[in-house]
Amino acid sequence: MTILVESHAHYRLITLNRPERLNALTVEMADALSAALDAAEAEESCRALLITGAGRAFCAGQDLTAIVGIAPAEIGGLLDHYNPLIRKLRALPLPVVCAVNGVAAGAGANLALACDIVLAGEGASFVQAFARIGLIPDCGGTWFLPRLVGMARARALAMLAEPLPARIAAEWGMIWQVVADDRLMLDGHALAARLAGGATSGLALTKNALDAAEANDLDDQLDLERDLQEEAGASPDHAEGVRAFLEKRPPVFAGRRS
Repeated sequence: MTILVESHAHYRLITLNRPERLNALTVEMADALSAALDAAEAEESCRALLITGAGRAFCAGQDLTAIVGIAPAEIGGLLDHYNPLIRKLRALPLPVVCAVNGVAAGAGANLALACDIVLAGEGASFVQAFARIGLIPDCGGTWFLPRLVGMARARALAMLAEPLPARIAAEWGMIWQVVADDRLMLDGHALAARLAGGATSGLALTKNALDAAEANDLDDQLDLERDLQEEAGASPDHAEGVRAFLEKRPPVFAGRRS
């Protein structure tokens, strides 16, 4: 199986599972990952996701053996499978943690950046490898990079295709945090569990607001915040958070679908 799914208390671990190919992407793998995301969203008890790669890499990007000799239109056709996956990750009403082990290259790097919170092991690296084979960054790379690290760094990363160590990726604001390699999955599980126990209905609305901020001016964003805050304020999670504060106890949130 190219994708493994493991259920934990209120969250799921999704593992890219082609370790012999450094988890390089294929259409079949992308479709299986998309199906796993759909299943997680449909499961009432699942309130967060943790995504990682099997073996010594997160994802080496597109499996080049699958595209040798194909026509340009067929290369574009690959993105008809990958682009909906990126859109689904961004729109998923669940917090998504990505634990990057080893290299995240090409589409694999941008798959990681599409997640909400990215942890990386000290030995991990991010490579916009497209220039090495005469292509452009895809799977959202040209959108994510300038917003995360600024245009000057985005241009250099895209054009030079040099590996960026996880430590520098964190310093530049590309990812959330670097941890010791032997703690990556421990910390990833802890973070997923923490998010799963949170007010995930409000976290889903937070995702919506942050993504909309990329295109909105201040006036539009203020209006959106008002509308989303009204929606959040009507949720049982908000009522429970206020009760818990007044009663000086930890809140017990019902989650996104109470």
